[in-house]
Amino acid sequence: MDRAFFNQDGIRVAQDILGKYLIRNYDDKTIVTKIVETESYMGITDKGAHVYGDKKTERTKPLYLEGGHIYVYLIYGMYYCLNISANVEGDPECILIRAVEPITELDEISLNRFKKEYKDLTNYQKKNITNGPGKLCMALKIDKNLNSKSILGNELYISDFYYDKYEKVYNTDKFEIEKSKRINIDYAEEAKDYLWRFFIKDNKYVSVNKTKK
Repeated sequence: MDRAFFNQDGIRVAQDILGKYLIRNYDDKTIVTKIVETESYMGITDKGAHVYGDKKTERTKPLYLEGGHIYVYLIYGMYYCLNISANVEGDPECILIRAVEPITELDEISLNRFKKEYKDLTNYQKKNITNGPGKLCMALKIDKNLNSKSILGNELYISDFYYDKYEKVYNTDKFEIEKSKRINIDYAEEAKDYLWRFFIKDNKYVSVNKTKK
């Protein structure tokens, strides 16, 4: 995706990237996943956002950059979460990537998550391999080293297609987008009820595959 795509508002971007490929390159690995669940955080007036009240700190600086920059933060002192800035510079909206569907390098993903090959996973582990923001970051080796970098670079990027050997593969699946309240932001007063979580209906890798209205 190009810069103009991420210069749109966070609600539009959060919906438009569903079904796109999130691609991670490191060492000699290229891991391809499909984005199946997102949440929008809409800047300084959103009580669920880290920048509510225009809190510009060292931590939140990436959100104030032009749309298309990576914002990685730590929760519970141990899990990373991946966000992409949206809109124009100085308007700190973002999209949390909540869940992805594994497409390639299943063994690498499995080793990153569970320290064993994919064939050795239980059905429960397979279902839960990337169905949450902390899980997908572990599976794709996403950490603070990517913070503030461009999503238009080569280490981590979002695309309409990926290469299977020498052929471009596009997602041609038809899907319906569901929306619901965002997850685990009960502190956000009225903002906890905004329907700013978006996900592909019936996709088994979605963290909570139901609407909360």
